[in-house]
Amino acid sequence: MANSIPKILIVDDEKDLCEILEFNLSSEGFQTTVAHSAEQALKLSLDEFDLILLDVMMGGISGYKMTDRIRKELQLAVPIIFMTAKTAENDILTGFNVGGDDYISKPFSIKEMVARIKAVLKRGKKDVGPVRIYKEGELEVDVNSKVVTIDGDTISLTRKEFEILAMLLKHRGQYISRTDILNRVWSDDVIVTERNVDVNIARLRKKIGNYGDKIKGKSGFGYAFKN
Repeated sequence: MANSIPKILIVDDEKDLCEILEFNLSSEGFQTTVAHSAEQALKLSLDEFDLILLDVMMGGISGYKMTDRIRKELQLAVPIIFMTAKTAENDILTGFNVGGDDYISKPFSIKEMVARIKAVLKRGKKDVGPVRIYKEGELEVDVNSKVVTIDGDTISLTRKEFEILAMLLKHRGQYISRTDILNRVWSDDVIVTERNVDVNIARLRKKIGNYGDKIKGKSGFGYAFKN
């Protein structure tokens, strides 16, 4: 974003919670906008925001469905942190599977929320290597602009999918363990498992079409991008 002040969209139907978040995040130096429903949020220019705090359980369109539309229909990679009281493993994996970048369980402390926001924004600024463009045939990964194209067409990836693809291409031909992928891509997250890597790899393979076949898995270890 051109504006140096991070812009955060808060989407939650609990008005009291929105007021608390708006006040405290503004005090931390963030610029905030509030929407009390997914329907209201989807009318905004979502590409103007640096991060979205999104409630999972809302009347009408749920947080999961909104995220699915952001990733598939709008093709935006804006980071999304889910705010949810649903903490079962399946619920967590659903959040990651639809394109979420992190989640925080309700009730939460403002300090934890601020820490998670800063961690996700910081990850977005990390460079994944000294090379700025990785190519494989018509597949091109531009690290500077965070854009992936195939034959000139832009492919919409989440931030984690992008970082995994860039990492695999940077170390082309070498298997990278799930543990290493977790440590590099989810370095600031608290609750993640190797299953999160598998879920993101599965999504990534589908999104890059025929090039997905080049992402090879080694049973019990990890993944490599190989011809």
